[in-house]
Amino acid sequence: MSTCPPYAPFFGFAGVASSVSISLPILHSPVGAAYGTSKAGIGIAGLSLIPVVMSGIIAVYGLVVSVLIAGGLDPSKDYPLYSGFVHLGAGLACGCTGLAAGYAVGIVGDSCVRAYVRESKVFVAMVLILIFAEVLGLYGLIVALIMNTRATGVGCS
Repeated sequence: MSTCPPYAPFFGFAGVASSVSISLPILHSPVGAAYGTSKAGIGIAGLSLIPVVMSGIIAVYGLVVSVLIAGGLDPSKDYPLYSGFVHLGAGLACGCTGLAAGYAVGIVGDSCVRAYVRESKVFVAMVLILIFAEVLGLYGLIVALIMNTRATGVGCS
């Protein structure tokens, strides 16, 4: 069996797509960011833009990973199946954690901004919880970056 079959780049491109958009049957980081923005959008009326900005950052994580994975795809070189699976895993890691972080930021942002309008003491707790929710997406970005570096040194035999 060849380590560089002609269908290997499919998995790499699936990793690019899964880190940045809706692909395969799984929802990913921009969907989480969009949900977070829509739920926390009430914060614009309450003069607290923090949840809305933090939701948008999650989509940037997916964009960074997709650009790095796409940079490793070169049509003039052989592409190992191992690299395809690693790139797919990196895209899924970033995308799924982006989805979870977006939902967490949206739910926390919505409820905390509503509470902040009534009681200003909630602000510090809101920021701390939003940071913890945002870190979920950051963990996925770090895992995807580590996985992406592992896929570069493999060649075809």
